[in-house]
Amino acid sequence: MHRILRHLPLLACFILLTGCTTSSVSSGKKVSTTRDEWGHRPGARGFSAVILDAGHGGKDSGATSGITGQREKDLTLDMVQRVRRELGGSVRTTITRGSDTFVELDDRVSMVNRCNDAVLVSIHFNSGPSYLAGPEVYFWRVDSCTLGRRIQSSLGKVTPEKNSNRGLVRRRLRLTRNPQLASVLVECGYISHPRESQLIARPEYRATLAKAIARAILEQRSEGDGSLGPLPGPLNEPPSKATDRRE
Repeated sequence: MHRILRHLPLLACFILLTGCTTSSVSSGKKVSTTRDEWGHRPGARGFSAVILDAGHGGKDSGATSGITGQREKDLTLDMVQRVRRELGGSVRTTITRGSDTFVELDDRVSMVNRCNDAVLVSIHFNSGPSYLAGPEVYFWRVDSCTLGRRIQSSLGKVTPEKNSNRGLVRRRLRLTRNPQLASVLVECGYISHPRESQLIARPEYRATLAKAIARAILEQRSEGDGSLGPLPGPLNEPPSKATDRRE
């Protein structure tokens, strides 16, 4: 019984992802929507589903704002629900957690790799020196670059606080390197910044961020890489592990 209870959060997440391998009406021609280990290909277009991942959860609170007291795990779950509502019926959405539960990163990757014809968007909030502010988006696979560019650009247009953040970053993480689908990790802002943390605490501001993310996802689905410039070259690095120096 103890073993069953221990795996209940993971089983619940698999249930949340049920059906993500089935097809539905897509937008335009499908490009790079099937599973692929490396992702050395054009950006995804015409995908049928979006997998939304709320960072942290359960025993893992993530960062906590020293200004507002808000916990990252609560903010990410709120944001995923908001993005899901914004996407509405335009595309099917699934989530890796729908409550305050802890899911190991490798289990999240395993769940994503059961899917096809989808992209992964993992939502987080940042923390660091108090002068840092603004959104950052991490990607690794070539087929994820344009999705990252679109989200970073869309967030940048609605974010008043931008100072010294790194923007779009190619970074090998378990949720950017290991999924076999186009995948990005979105840091929606710094909860350690005096002014930005106050903005993030406001539901109406988080609603604005969610609209920006959803808009970028739907643009990617419709246009693929479009005319957003050259793609980066492929990098043949091994999957990321918990023992890597930076995670």
